[in-house]
Amino acid sequence: MPFTALSHFLAANAKFINALTEHLYLTIISLAIAILIAIPLAVYARNHAFFARLALGFASIMQTIPSLAILGILIPIVGIGSQPAIIALVLYGILPIYSNTYTALTTIDPNLTEAAEVFGLTRWQRLFRIELPLAKANILAGIKTATVLIIGTATLAALIGAGGLGTFILLGIDRSNSALTLTGAIGSAALAIIFSWLITQFGRLKAKTMVIIGASGLALLLIGTAAPKIYQATQPEKIVIAGKLGSEPDILIHMYKDLIEADDSRATVTLKPNFGKTSFLFSALKSHQIDVYPEFTGTVLEDLLPVKNRQLQAKSAPQIYHLAKSELADRAHMTYLTPLNYNNTYAIVTTRHFARIHHLRTISDLKKLPTRLHSGFDLEFMNRQDGYLGLIKKYGLNFHNTDLDPDLRYQAIRRGQVQVIDGYSTDSQIRQYHLVALRDDKHLFPTYQGAPLMTTTFAKKHPNIVRQLNRLAGHITASQMREMNYQVNVKNISADKVAKSYLRAHHLLGK
Repeated sequence: MPFTALSHFLAANAKFINALTEHLYLTIISLAIAILIAIPLAVYARNHAFFARLALGFASIMQTIPSLAILGILIPIVGIGSQPAIIALVLYGILPIYSNTYTALTTIDPNLTEAAEVFGLTRWQRLFRIELPLAKANILAGIKTATVLIIGTATLAALIGAGGLGTFILLGIDRSNSALTLTGAIGSAALAIIFSWLITQFGRLKAKTMVIIGASGLALLLIGTAAPKIYQATQPEKIVIAGKLGSEPDILIHMYKDLIEADDSRATVTLKPNFGKTSFLFSALKSHQIDVYPEFTGTVLEDLLPVKNRQLQAKSAPQIYHLAKSELADRAHMTYLTPLNYNNTYAIVTTRHFARIHHLRTISDLKKLPTRLHSGFDLEFMNRQDGYLGLIKKYGLNFHNTDLDPDLRYQAIRRGQVQVIDGYSTDSQIRQYHLVALRDDKHLFPTYQGAPLMTTTFAKKHPNIVRQLNRLAGHITASQMREMNYQVNVKNISADKVAKSYLRAHHLLGK
């Protein structure tokens, strides 16, 4: 019975346990590396004043740089996933350990070290028998502080595909689901408390026991890190499919997986949902860390491979797709498959009540209002020619804007904090919160049709996968996509079930 209960718990909480394991991995690896760097640096710096100031200055600067900025700098160099996350976390963890160790070692009573010299102790004997034991309490305090910083900052690792408890936080914000957000937040807080307690208990051990446990733990860590890589090298090829944050990419990548596995039951497909921002995914694809992800035609030409002096708004959907396909092939050596039916373009969204009392149907109607409206646009939209800059130029509109994270826009308009926001035409929140998307009567927003993107090398190597994914071409209307998003975000049906249901209903997948 206990075993059965445990198996049921693990099955029901598999996603949480997986995220917790990823978070633990990032925390332990980063903390171990930070300790191995910071303590030796502090030991060396105690007798070298210039180096001490230099090291402290560098560690302090690293602490002031926003973690997202560090990740953005690292991605083009080491790619995405756990590697850049660990590097960033190590940089954040060094300062408290280094500063506490350095301070503790340099404030030891000189009489004690002089007495040790008189008794004939060597420099290393003084360090290990007198100085480090006296500094132990301060060093452990620094390690505790570093641990809390690392655990908290590791939640951002979800943005670059490294997983962790941050996945629940990001999903909760994206879906306005407080339970998901609290799951990630409480999990992170609990980890910090548990780690602090363990470090306290570790500090109460005898020096020899601490060394044995520390060395054993480090050895297990190295084995645990190396073993999966050695194992994976002997396994069949894995096809890695990733998606951006949100329900829509999650649904699409599950469709891709189902179609590939329906054609080849031996195919090993790994999904990386809620992977992060567009630039992160594109970098991951170029560096062969992922194999396929769904991308939009307008995003290719506006963000990834901008095409100068091209008026995308004046082009038809097929023209935009073929231009995006051509640019990807020529400039990035990538293959862009045939797109879906729906157009997930930008939209200017307001409440039905506000639209009704002011007789708003089109974006141009906003110009008739006597007062300047309060908007809640995200930073990306604010700086795009097919976004706020285009609203100013093409529609002559100007708003009192509050920069909002994309996930918070709908919460702001629900609460009446803003009158208009930017959204996407397939957002489930439009239906959920009884909102309305104003018609783009001057055709500011170009077409955004989604299609599988992969490297040309991968496409040539896997023609069967290309054939299977192209079966989705021309399918899924905007209303169908909005309904599927609604089922995931509001009805809490899994993206896997929603994807399978659509494929079976449209005879793309056997029953």
